[in-house]
Amino acid sequence: MKEPRPKVLATVKLPEAVESRLSSTYDVTLNTDNKFLSKDELSRAMTQYNALVSTISDRLDKDILCTTGRKVHMIANVGVGYSNIDTNTARSESITVSNTPDVLTDATADIALLLILAATRGAYAAEKKLRENQWNEFSLVQGLGSSVQGKVLGIIGMGRIGQATAKRAIFGLGMKVIFFNRSVITNLDFEATQMDTIDEVMASADVVSIHVPGGGSSHLINASHIAKLKPTAYLINTARGDCVDQTALIKALTENQIAGAGLDVYTQEPNVPDELRKLDNVTLLPHIGSATVEVRTAMGMLAVDNLDAFFAGVTLPSKVV
Repeated sequence: MKEPRPKVLATVKLPEAVESRLSSTYDVTLNTDNKFLSKDELSRAMTQYNALVSTISDRLDKDILCTTGRKVHMIANVGVGYSNIDTNTARSESITVSNTPDVLTDATADIALLLILAATRGAYAAEKKLRENQWNEFSLVQGLGSSVQGKVLGIIGMGRIGQATAKRAIFGLGMKVIFFNRSVITNLDFEATQMDTIDEVMASADVVSIHVPGGGSSHLINASHIAKLKPTAYLINTARGDCVDQTALIKALTENQIAGAGLDVYTQEPNVPDELRKLDNVTLLPHIGSATVEVRTAMGMLAVDNLDAFFAGVTLPSKVV
């Protein structure tokens, strides 16, 4: 008798090709209307399925992972980050967790570059002026941004995405690069100077771009770090919202302690504080770092690769826990 196929829940709508592949291999429940699942719904899912295909929007905390009668033993998270999952609990509960690194490096670096240019040139304020019919005449002195050529880009986290962003800034924009990384980086194929502390990068850079994983117990970039930025500096975050003290950043932007910011991620997505929305000196994007058809499909396919490996009892391509 043929064994039943593993039961899999996709917590969000996935690219069509990914859903088709899941349907051909698993007893899958698809989220066709893309409605976020509540905590109660996620808890019930833990007792009804063998595996989840989840995303950063699914808060899989200790309570959910320890649901009585849990059947889930595999969580294939679609995304590089996995701060939405309590990995310590997953480990103690023998729940395997995977992510989808590598495939979104270039797309996220592209968005970092977009935000660098948008922030330094005041793109949001300029577009708002035009859309609100406030652009009445050409001016040589109003709405001026800052050129980036010859300026210093500070990278926090010189991993794959940090390096891809640095290359774009150096060879595309003519910027100089300094960076902080927890470990020593010696094999770069471009010129960049490693600094000993985050404070040194914050104090020296004209633009700081964040490229580190989130999920820590405290903000990697805190109020003290933000206070080190020059009044003419800009902060870019395409990593994770919880990497940066969002309250401190809003205060710095509101009080013009820094020149501006460009953000693709937020502390409590999809909720963005009104105080941030109302500011003209920040460009806001709705977490679109990996939002291309090609990349989102590749991410989904890698998640399924991890599922396939788990149920086949072989090494996962990108196991986290």
